Amino acid sequence: MRQAGKLSTGRKTRLLRAGSQVSAEAKTVAPPLQRGSTVLLPDARSLYDYSQTSYGRLGLSMQTALSQAIGELEDGQPARLFPSGLAAIAGTLQALLKAGDELLVVGCAYAPARRFCDHVLKRYGVATRYVPASATADELMALAGPATRLILLESPGSLTFEIQDVPAIAAAARARGILTVIDNTWGCGLLYAPLEFGVDVSLQALTKYVSGHSDVFMGSACSRDPKILEAIDAFVRDFGLGVSPDDAYLLLRGLRTLEVRLKRHGDNALKVAAWLAEQPEVRQVLCPALPGAPGHELWKRDFKGLNGLFSVVLAPAPNESEAGDKVETFIDALTLFGLGFSWGGYESLAIHCDPQLKFRPDKPRFDGPVVRLHVGLEDPDDLIADLRHALDVYAA
Repeated sequence: MRQAGKLSTGRKTRLLRAGSQVSAEAKTVAPPLQRGSTVLLPDARSLYDYSQTSYGRLGLSMQTALSQAIGELEDGQPARLFPSGLAAIAGTLQALLKAGDELLVVGCAYAPARRFCDHVLKRYGVATRYVPASATADELMALAGPATRLILLESPGSLTFEIQDVPAIAAAARARGILTVIDNTWGCGLLYAPLEFGVDVSLQALTKYVSGHSDVFMGSACSRDPKILEAIDAFVRDFGLGVSPDDAYLLLRGLRTLEVRLKRHGDNALKVAAWLAEQPEVRQVLCPALPGAPGHELWKRDFKGLNGLFSVVLAPAPNESEAGDKVETFIDALTLFGLGFSWGGYESLAIHCDPQLKFRPDKPRFDGPVVRLHVGLEDPDDLIADLRHALDVYAA
């Protein structure tokens, strides 16, 4: 162990080192935030002791705290953190797949994840085959071949809200030696616990509900399998990935209020969705919490609540060629719903889905245009009034 010397130093050196020996004696509610690239080790032997943290990119106090908290949320080992939700998907797939493997992906999966599969994984010799979002476990296994290594799920789909029978799929895949990975951003661990249902890896875009404020990017991968976590760790290390301690702080802060915010989002969304289901301009509400909605029975069995995200199918325009312009009049008439992608923040949002749906491998068909709403924390009566005004414009 190195001994602290009593070397006499000049003012410039003392000024450079001033304050670096202060320890955090006060106990605060949140863990201390460490910013640093270089980690000072106690002696020469420790420099190559890889059981110790030796460089800040791999995470210090705040990243460790967030990792443990997300692991607790997902009921798994401490989470592995990524710079974004897409990075968590891409990193996990690359960590678990190799050239010659085949990947099955549900058609409702996040569009950037599909793009990654089609462009990047293909370039490195991994084949992707898309399966209907409504496929049962037996139908999926019938499509799996000898090269099938992994199934990527997303339940519910984040545009049209298909619910998969994840426990049955995970059990059938495990019996065949096939890994299952799910994008659990909608369920965010609190509303849905895929690891309890036998899924091998649960992914989240922490950017959304865990953050809750639309101002930070991060993703996570959770598992209970040490070999899977070792593979993900190796990928994170070898590709030089890391997350900012300041971003980790913001996410840990957001996590503390996740349950309270989700309850408000869910209550607001259910009130708005039930109201929309009664409006003559609405053909269908794609909200799994509504009785009679597609996937409602599976949602009721497996999920612990609703968040703020669902879609509506509007009555079609009399002239199909005018459908795009007509739905844009509805969206443009909204004042409390911002027009923007992503979701999970405190604010309400709306997007037109049809431009994305036409690129899905399993193209869903609806009676009219599909609009996705994220119901935020505003007064739901105000949101209903805003929607009523937009529907009046749409009908006119």
